[in-house]
Amino acid sequence: MEFENDGVRIEVPERPEAIANGNGKANSPSSIAAGSPALASPPALFHILVKPPSPPSRFLNIMDNFSDEKNNNSSSSSEVEYESLPETASTSTHMIAGAVAGVLEHCVMYPIDCVKTRMQSLQPDPAARYRNVMDALKRIVRTEGFWRPMRGLNVTATGAGPAHALYFACYEKIKKTLSDTIHPGGNSHIANGAAGCVATLFHDAAMNPAEVVKQRMQMYNSPYKRVLDCMRTVWKTEGAGAFYRSYTTQLTMNIPFQAVHFMTYEFLQEKLNPHRQYNPSSHVLSGAMAGAVSAAVTTPLDVCKTLLNTQESLALNSLNISGHLSGMANAFRTVYRLGGIPAYFKGVQARVIYQMPSTAIAWSVYEFFKYFISKHHRERRSTY
Repeated sequence: MEFENDGVRIEVPERPEAIANGNGKANSPSSIAAGSPALASPPALFHILVKPPSPPSRFLNIMDNFSDEKNNNSSSSSEVEYESLPETASTSTHMIAGAVAGVLEHCVMYPIDCVKTRMQSLQPDPAARYRNVMDALKRIVRTEGFWRPMRGLNVTATGAGPAHALYFACYEKIKKTLSDTIHPGGNSHIANGAAGCVATLFHDAAMNPAEVVKQRMQMYNSPYKRVLDCMRTVWKTEGAGAFYRSYTTQLTMNIPFQAVHFMTYEFLQEKLNPHRQYNPSSHVLSGAMAGAVSAAVTTPLDVCKTLLNTQESLALNSLNISGHLSGMANAFRTVYRLGGIPAYFKGVQARVIYQMPSTAIAWSVYEFFKYFISKHHRERRSTY
């Protein structure tokens, strides 16, 4: 006989003598008399079987979906969290990472930047004519002192911090917004280029005054010994507008520079690091190549910017130009009058040599901070 209710089933044999022992056979009197082992464990009068109720099919489907989603998230969480940073990461996170990257980039490569400024001079002093980057560094150190290539570093570092903080924070925010609109869930080269262009507006607004002071202190026989002396003199003699005289030219140069730069970097990352994991070698190589390409393409604009920033007296006097040179169009005409087409590419070697390690340092440091911050976030989350 069987009784079942709510998943509990009770089995009771029809005759007591038919109660099964452990091997499924009935106990006989002879076996009992013979001291069968069955006496050691009395036979059960009935069996109780508890069968759990089967879960509803809808519940099973929900659990299956949850399991699949959990597996997918665990397999891709490190990639998503690293590339876009945790959702709780504020804009200040991007700004801190960008500021550190920018300061290191400019400080490490500053001596090469000094050489680049001098080699872009259109009418250099005979003592400041250099064959190449190494020749320039050796002669500057030998004739002007060991620390001469570092003059103006402090104002550059001061400007690079806030400039790159705005730069990277703006880039990340706009890139994500435009990518979600243009190519949801994917990478868009148009979004990368547009984000780089907009980020440049904020970067150059913060960096341009520092660039003016820095380049005037880098020139051969510069009359300025200290940053504050240079700032006071420029302010008194040329007015506040002198600090932004090259801003339009700077934007004209940096907008295509950054568009090419970011598009090249993101393109190389797709090829070298398609899963967008933290890979220092790919960040260094992609950054270096992006810097080289964008630097070479925009060298003519950089020559014009340097002329506007330095107001090179020898060059302007040779053309009987009085007063101060201003405007991108005037700068382009002046450069052409002084040296023709080759003049637009003066210092291209130094510029490429400067930009390759410079952008490699900036991207590797920035990507490291993204990785470090996201990893720290995951560790904190796992402890709760």
